Amino acid sequence: MNWLLDFYNYRIVAQYLDRFAAGLGNTLTAAGISLVLSIIFGTFIAVALLSDRQALYRPIAAYVAFIRATPLLVQIYLVYYGLPALLPIAKSWSDMYFGIAALVLNSAPYMGEIIRAGIESVPRGQIEGAKAVGMTFNERLRHIVLPQAFANTLPPLIGQTAVLIKDTSLLSIITVFEFTSAGILLNSERVRPNESFITIALGYLAIYVVILLLARMVKQRLAGPAWNAQG
Repeated sequence: MNWLLDFYNYRIVAQYLDRFAAGLGNTLTAAGISLVLSIIFGTFIAVALLSDRQALYRPIAAYVAFIRATPLLVQIYLVYYGLPALLPIAKSWSDMYFGIAALVLNSAPYMGEIIRAGIESVPRGQIEGAKAVGMTFNERLRHIVLPQAFANTLPPLIGQTAVLIKDTSLLSIITVFEFTSAGILLNSERVRPNESFITIALGYLAIYVVILLLARMVKQRLAGPAWNAQG
C-alpha cells in the first residue's frame, strides 16, 4: 500500500475533490453550450458549402480554411484579446464567454464538414421524391435531409464532441477554471504531478466512456428494432 501512496496518493486527491467537481462542472458547461452552438452554426456552414452561390460559398470556405490552418491556442487568444476591440459589448463578458466563443469558432467548421458529408450521403432519389410531392427546400432539409444526415454521421459527430471536450482544457490559459485547472492547482500547491495529471486523465476518460454509452443509446433509438435484434 505504501508504494501505491508514493505513486498516487488518493488521500491528497480527496482533499481537492471540491475543486475537481467545480472544474468538471465548468468543463461540461463550456463543452455543452459549445456543442449545441457548433452543431447549429455547423449546419448553416454545411448548407453554405453545398450552395451554388459563390457569394455565400467563398467566405464560408475561407473561414473553414483559416480555422483548419491555425492552432486552437492562437484562436483562443485572438478571441480573448481581439473580440473586445471589435465588439465593445464584449468588454463586459466573463472569461467563460470568451472561451465558449473560441470553442464554437473552432468547432463549427469541423461540425459543418461532417454534416455536409452526411447531407451528401442522403440518396438523391429521396430528395427528388420530396420535390415531386411539392416539398419546399426548407421542408426537404427539415424532414428528409438533415435527420438522415445526422443519423449517418453520428460516429464522427461523437468523435468531434470528444475532441471538443478535450479542447476545453486550453481555456485555462485565459483563466477559466475548468477540470484541468483543478489538477494544475493541486500540482502547484502540493507538487504532486502524478495525482494531478492522472486524475485529469481519468476524468476525461470517464467522460469519454459516458459519451460512447450515450452514442450507443442514440444509435439504437435511431436504428430501431432491427439494430436491437443484431445487438
